[in-house]
Amino acid sequence: MREQYVTVAGEGVHETEVNRSRFICALAPAATEEEARAFVARVRERHADATHNCWAYVIGADAGVQKASDDGEPGGTAGVPMLQMLLRREVRYTVAVVTRYFGGVKLGAGGLIRAYGGAVGEALDTLGTVTRRRMRLVTVTVDHQRAGRVENELRTGGRDVRGVHYGAEVAIEVGLPEAEVAAFRSWLADATAGTARLELGGEAYGAGRGTRPNTRG
Repeated sequence: MREQYVTVAGEGVHETEVNRSRFICALAPAATEEEARAFVARVRERHADATHNCWAYVIGADAGVQKASDDGEPGGTAGVPMLQMLLRREVRYTVAVVTRYFGGVKLGAGGLIRAYGGAVGEALDTLGTVTRRRMRLVTVTVDHQRAGRVENELRTGGRDVRGVHYGAEVAIEVGLPEAEVAAFRSWLADATAGTARLELGGEAYGAGRGTRPNTRG
């Protein structure tokens, strides 16, 4: 697994204008290719009257799935520069759709490449990105008396709390950087007077402690 990747902070839209043509970039996170295609379809429906709805998406932390479409623009002038912008910024699990409303002035191949790629870049800057880091999944099992305080301290400390399950005891699923597992184990023992149990699980990607949206990918 890669140590980390960048993705969009959330779904959003940013509009630019180039020589009277409107370029509306819609970005969204997409966990699968199906989600990406569904988002493209929604944007195309929303802007059915547009001149073009060009798109690109990258799925997988290793960018294993890369697709793009020029949607009628000259070959390689829209979808490809959009895709290249996502890859250059190391953005993953993300879909971008740039809707163009033609303003009457032809931009030429170079102008189109700059406009479509630039629309994605500006949207990433404006809407923000987050870094997802490789995490070790752990399960903290604690009694009901201590569970509320433990969960609160985990959340206020910026830990990646992935789920809380109530039964005879409370199981709290947490994502941790591998290097912090030992320190976390010590903290947990101190916080619960040694009564909590810690079970190590597999690996996944998470935001990690202290991660906040940033304005550049």
